[in-house]
Amino acid sequence: MDTSEAIEGRRSVRAFKNRRVSTEIIEKLIDAARWAPSAGNVQPWEFVVVRDEEVKAQLADAASDQAFIKEAPVVIVVCADENRSVREYGSRGKELYCIQDTAAAVQNMLLTAYSIGLGICWVGAFREDKIGEILNVPEGAPPP
Repeated sequence: MDTSEAIEGRRSVRAFKNRRVSTEIIEKLIDAARWAPSAGNVQPWEFVVVRDEEVKAQLADAASDQAFIKEAPVVIVVCADENRSVREYGSRGKELYCIQDTAAAVQNMLLTAYSIGLGICWVGAFREDKIGEILNVPEGAPPP
């Protein structure tokens, strides 16, 4: 599959088959994300893999009750470590670069998932504070 085909064919999927996603596939998605460009190669991303049904339900609740989140076999929460970006770029790193960097990482995951026949959806509507609390994310590293 060429890049244009992946870009044009990718869709947000909100109905999932009840199949386990292998550790190898999750590693492939995260590896694709790690290859994304980042300002100064800071790579401010952290990935939290969630399979636990209770935690997925809490995440769905914190994401405006988007029920499909709890129905997904796995959820990968991408967090932006603002502190890494701040050390290199000050407030611009926190307010812009770490967001851009993690967005690029997510796009790599989306395209890779499509290329291997996996349905995936990027969720942007959520309460950062609540997600951070559920996942015990350190201060300064919220999901953007």
